[in-house]
Amino acid sequence: MILREIVIEGTLKPDGTLELDGKPNLPSGRVEVTLRRETPSPPPEESLWQFLQRSRRDLEASGASFLNGAEVASHIDWLRESDPTDESPQIVEESVAKASPSIAE
Repeated sequence: MILREIVIEGTLKPDGTLELDGKPNLPSGRVEVTLRRETPSPPPEESLWQFLQRSRRDLEASGASFLNGAEVASHIDWLRESDPTDESPQIVEESVAKASPSIAE
């Protein structure tokens, strides 16, 4: 016997009938139905902002350090500086062109 099982949510009506949220993808025939009351998920204990604030307090209490405004600005400036490796492909192409002009043409 091949057991094919699917899970479909639905609503149990006061008269005992069951309304499924979708059509089951099973061949017609007898089936076994197990009903389980759906429990709503509990509301979050804290908002995302409260979680972030609590996490930061916990990290600071454990000795973690964070960048101040000047350090953040300095780091952003450093990220915006040109990087010599950005020019490396151009330098390589120029040196190849100088070394063998017939290949570059």
